[in-house]
Amino acid sequence: MKKSLPLVALASLALAIAPAQAALEKGARAPTFVAKGAQAGKPITFDLAKALTKGPVVLYFFPAAFTPGCNMEAQSFAEAIPDFEAAGATVVGVTAGNIDQLEDFSSKHCAGKFPVAAASEALKAQYDVDLRKPDGTSAGVTNRTTYVIGRDGRIVLAFSDLNWNDHVTKSLAAVRALKGKS
Repeated sequence: MKKSLPLVALASLALAIAPAQAALEKGARAPTFVAKGAQAGKPITFDLAKALTKGPVVLYFFPAAFTPGCNMEAQSFAEAIPDFEAAGATVVGVTAGNIDQLEDFSSKHCAGKFPVAAASEALKAQYDVDLRKPDGTSAGVTNRTTYVIGRDGRIVLAFSDLNWNDHVTKSLAAVRALKGKS
């Protein structure tokens, strides 16, 4: 199990790193994956390919559970779940930070409304979401990056910003635009 980054260290790191561009661009095929996680405090297995059979997927990567920005982002996604469901989309949060706390986080900050899963090193690499320190080494957590993936498995939106505020609104707009095309 990975240990949680101290809150002060994570906050300092966030201030030292400029927002990066998401590596997977619009139109690229999203790598499929299966990951262990939790929803409503219970262990689950999330399978991207299976989720895409039901409609678009909002895949949002966040640095670490139980940190202020990640708590607020999860709460914001939880509040918007009825809007995402109305647009036919599934939301899943993914992190490489303190994955041992996902069951508790899924209940408290996600309000049990969507799954959160653990990012493996391979998954971090496939989606290029390894948060880097100024010296280029890994911070050991995932960058705050949101992808909207269409039912066809292609990236519709790729958005990276350590500030959590715009992730829900941008991804919801992308999902609604997809629904308007169907």
